[in-house]
Amino acid sequence: MEIIKNFSDIFLSVWNKGILGVDIFQILIGIGIFLVFLIFRGLISKLIIKKLEVISKRTSNKLDDTFVSSLVGPARFLPIVLGFFIASYYMTFSAEGREVVDTINRTLITILIFWVIHQIIEPVSYVLSGLDKLLTRELIGWIIKSLKILIFILGLAAVLELWGIKIGPIIAGLGLFGVAVALGAQDLFKNLISGILVLVEKRFKIGDWISVDGIIEGIVEKIGFRSTTIRKFDKSLAIIPNFQFAENAVVNVSETSNWLISWTITLQYDTTVDQLKTIRDQIENHINKSEDFNPSIGVAVRVDKFSDSSIDMYVRCFTKTGSWNDWLSVKEKLAIAIKQIVENNKASFAFPSSSIYIEKK
Repeated sequence: MEIIKNFSDIFLSVWNKGILGVDIFQILIGIGIFLVFLIFRGLISKLIIKKLEVISKRTSNKLDDTFVSSLVGPARFLPIVLGFFIASYYMTFSAEGREVVDTINRTLITILIFWVIHQIIEPVSYVLSGLDKLLTRELIGWIIKSLKILIFILGLAAVLELWGIKIGPIIAGLGLFGVAVALGAQDLFKNLISGILVLVEKRFKIGDWISVDGIIEGIVEKIGFRSTTIRKFDKSLAIIPNFQFAENAVVNVSETSNWLISWTITLQYDTTVDQLKTIRDQIENHINKSEDFNPSIGVAVRVDKFSDSSIDMYVRCFTKTGSWNDWLSVKEKLAIAIKQIVENNKASFAFPSSSIYIEKK
């Protein structure tokens, strides 16, 4: 019987003293309250989101819809914060225990606040997308990512401060570390800055056909922080450091407004002056009257020079189309038309030739 009495005394002592000055009964009630909020957090969050969706449907723009969808995560976290807060204030803690619990509550609320701010940044991208004349889609993506990282760092710093961890020395240490990293990663920062310049100056965007003399030519698939991914015309994939686009001239072929045709037509030396003039005038007349060309930019059809094996006629004009495929078609039609003009005038194209003199002994 004495053993049972001793066990009973110890059990009642543990039950009354509990943990951190809270008796076991209060702890069980607190856990029960928290579990209720945890079980019904889906329902509570749905009610909040449903209410916000009803409000957002009253407007015609999509901004508020994006805003509501971005708050689903924080809305599901809110019942956990409330459940812990209510459960903790139902229980009676010692002074030290109350301080720890209050810090946990402040931590959960801080996390909730910064999570909401982090999620609100997503609808901001919808607002910035309306500034497409000033900012590219890729640059907007960079801004959003940078803001999210900044909010995360600020939130982490706030949580650390709540637990008495001073971030000043940490920042100072990171500053020294950053200097060391910067000295050893100059190329990384050079590529990063070059990438930002590419986006700010709108040199090219995803889907553009670009050419960097002696380096790369192809279609831009991705513009990253350090490098740009380009699909070459042989379908191979090239990853080019961004500094190449800052230090070299970039030709954005996709921005071509009018394609140039520049040819030298070689005619035989037995072509008469009248034939030359007629061929010249007919080619120029064909270009000026065709719907495929833009004469206002400039048309030049002139007898250019006397080469070793031919009389050269220079033809220069611009197409109306900015499409490369259409340019190929227009160029083909012009080539056929020029050949017909030359043949109709009883002239012939010249080809490189050389005379061989044999000396007889």
